[in-house]
Amino acid sequence: MINGNKLTPAEWEIMDAIWNLGGSPSVREVLEYAYPNGEKAYTTIQTLMNLLEKKGLFTRKKIGLVNFYTPTRQREDMLQTETQHLISRVFRGSAPALANFLIAEEDLSLDDISTIKQLLNQKEAKLKEK
Repeated sequence: MINGNKLTPAEWEIMDAIWNLGGSPSVREVLEYAYPNGEKAYTTIQTLMNLLEKKGLFTRKKIGLVNFYTPTRQREDMLQTETQHLISRVFRGSAPALANFLIAEEDLSLDDISTIKQLLNQKEAKLKEK
């Protein structure tokens, strides 16, 4: 993460809303999208978004009285960084150990297993092309 900061679950919710909304949404738009039933207060979302800006994950532009936030990182980049941290911390840097854990511990259907096999075959084919 930027400056070594990790995201809290609430920050991930905000980032997810921003990515799903696209463009440069306002606090109100993020609030209505992420918490349509009023689960969080406007000021809470505003505080979280300002913290994410301080972490370097948003830029903010003020138009009139409204702040609009634009993400500085793509979802895939953040997922890759977070996954690398997880693999490093929990699985001693071993992606196969992570895969083994997920396969052993998750309740996978035959469709899930088929999809995983397809993904592995596609990855193998790409690596062989290089």
